[in-house]
Amino acid sequence: MSIIRIGYFALIVSLSLGISAQQPTAQRTPVSIKIDAQSFDVFSGQYEDSVNLGGLIFSFFREGEEFYLRVTNQDKISILPSAPDKFFTKPPGPPAEAEFTRDGGRVTGMIWRQGGQTFTTRKISDTPQPDTRVTFKRTDAMIPMRDGVKLFTVILTPETQAENLPIYMERTPYGVAGWSSPRLNGTKPELVKDGYIFVFQDIRGREDSEGTFEMLRPPRDKRDPKSIDESTDTYDTIEWLLKNVPKNNGRVGIAGVSYPGWLAAVALLDPHPALKASSPQAPVTDLWMGDDFMHHGAFRQTYAHEWAVPLESQKKGGGITFDNPNNYEWYLPLGKLQELAPKLAMTSHSWKAFIEHPSWDSYWQARATNLYLKDTSVPTLIVGGWWDQEDLYGPLAMYKTLEKTDRDDQVSLVMGPWNHGGWGGRARRLGAIDFGSDTGTYFRREILAPFFAKLLKDKGTYTPPEATVFQSGSNKWMTYDSWSPKNGQRRELYLQAGGKLGFEKPIQAKDDTGYDTYTSDPTDPVPYRKLPILATYTQGSTWGAWLVDDQRFLADRKDVLSWKTEILAEDVTITGDVIANLFAATSGSDSDWVVKLIDVYPGDAQPERMANYQLMIASEIFRGRYRKSFEKAEALKPNVPAKFTVDLRGQNYTFKKGHRIMVQVQSSWFPLYDRNPQTFVPNIFKAVAADYKPATQRIYRSHGNASHISVLVAR
Repeated sequence: MSIIRIGYFALIVSLSLGISAQQPTAQRTPVSIKIDAQSFDVFSGQYEDSVNLGGLIFSFFREGEEFYLRVTNQDKISILPSAPDKFFTKPPGPPAEAEFTRDGGRVTGMIWRQGGQTFTTRKISDTPQPDTRVTFKRTDAMIPMRDGVKLFTVILTPETQAENLPIYMERTPYGVAGWSSPRLNGTKPELVKDGYIFVFQDIRGREDSEGTFEMLRPPRDKRDPKSIDESTDTYDTIEWLLKNVPKNNGRVGIAGVSYPGWLAAVALLDPHPALKASSPQAPVTDLWMGDDFMHHGAFRQTYAHEWAVPLESQKKGGGITFDNPNNYEWYLPLGKLQELAPKLAMTSHSWKAFIEHPSWDSYWQARATNLYLKDTSVPTLIVGGWWDQEDLYGPLAMYKTLEKTDRDDQVSLVMGPWNHGGWGGRARRLGAIDFGSDTGTYFRREILAPFFAKLLKDKGTYTPPEATVFQSGSNKWMTYDSWSPKNGQRRELYLQAGGKLGFEKPIQAKDDTGYDTYTSDPTDPVPYRKLPILATYTQGSTWGAWLVDDQRFLADRKDVLSWKTEILAEDVTITGDVIANLFAATSGSDSDWVVKLIDVYPGDAQPERMANYQLMIASEIFRGRYRKSFEKAEALKPNVPAKFTVDLRGQNYTFKKGHRIMVQVQSSWFPLYDRNPQTFVPNIFKAVAADYKPATQRIYRSHGNASHISVLVAR
């Protein structure tokens, strides 16, 4: 649920915002030369880098004797010539250069250099892109809630407003003071184009709002008329806005990504009559079961430490500093987590809860949104990404819960090939993976904007299908009348002898004890990213794309087992839930099991960077002590095989002909997840170094204990 920093291209944005961009030290400003103003006209027009620049268009144009550059939805920038075909940004702005390229004398492209990076663009039009930005007037307000607490709110209203407009709002713990007309035009152009009054609010206890912050505040006790929660704060805010913001049309929509996505969801608990549309995007749904803090009981220590502690211990901003840039080494000493926990619990309510509530008890259940938000009368568009490194569980769980009572088709789901909040940008690529089209742009233009326009402005006829889901591999958008689809064929991918994987169940044998084995050592845990692992939010961290990392970096580890199919003779498309049924045993009395479903690219894959690439399609961890009950931990019987059901959440993916399907199993994913001592202790947060012991792990693949991955294969 980290703060989402949505933008197209930070270096370019830094120009129009006037902030410093990374640049080589001691860079000299080019010397300006004199050129004839009219000779500049051959450069006028639009330039685009179709691969790297996130859908931004460079427009070059002349006004009298002055030359300018404007990037999509940003202010114009004065440029000066340093050579007949070269220009540079006018000081004191961040230095950047544009060099135009020609083919037979005709200008065909432009090379952009800034901050030590180079991008090649092609000319797509001789006419500059029109400036379609809207100028907004900003009003700051302290809106009173029913208990007297006032919440800081930024209201952005079009300076020229010919008609009454609906209100689009977002509520957040991350601060709204920075919202402005340029930022709004740059980050929400599709909504700006349609016409809204925009409202952004700090929730209670955060940033510039009054009151006390509580992480994922549980719903109020309705028997107490004075009780409050995030739903009542949303209601009271809407009531105030309707009465105090001129020229609104009486309709409100709410949206948000991550924590704000959860806020958009809980607004549905007791919705204001004017609330006509909600879009919870990557909403946390259950902190313990599968979102930010725990996954099936395994503790996400780095994320809880580096995100939750600053959020709860400081009213504004904040962060964690480390004396070792490699997080793997910083968290490695046994007992460090146990040493940290009591200290962190003094400033973080969540860390206090981790220690006191290690299992899925009433504390966590009270904060599980899908246990109390079971129905809605408001049209709701739930959005998630298949490679969301923070909240993949949330949107799927929320959709499945609301769908059970959705009798009038109010609830719909969109899942794309995105990381956390990745749909806010162009989203053609994630890490090394190219999805072949601008999936984020498509979502915002063709789904999100029409969804709000119809419900808030009576504009258009768009009604979201039940499920709109991108199918990676084949790289196309698909629509379904249910999720998971009802027409898929349930099939099992079985782990087999010799590291093989296939849809055939192992045959019955006299000696039905077949298994593969490895040793899991807590002093040498399996890294979840290639070393060195930088802190989650530090510059250069690959946290945002780690779920698409090439898994070959683990090839030499003896504590990671792999099984793979023969080369596929035809495409295999899985569509829906992916469930691992693991038959395993440990010599210890507790264990973690990590299961990964992987697409192995062929050696001749193009582009070259994808040759033999191992892409995780679905993955998850399960803490063995919760095999029978998430509410009560129980020791495992040493060396006795048991079945562990691991929900890998799902996917919509085509394994292409010529590829292989791989399954990997391991027992640690460090330092994102804390290590299992592999010796049962009632509370891992109180384990001591002596509890951490190596364990021999067995993964069974016999007829009687046939470990397999259950998938829905598209017909």
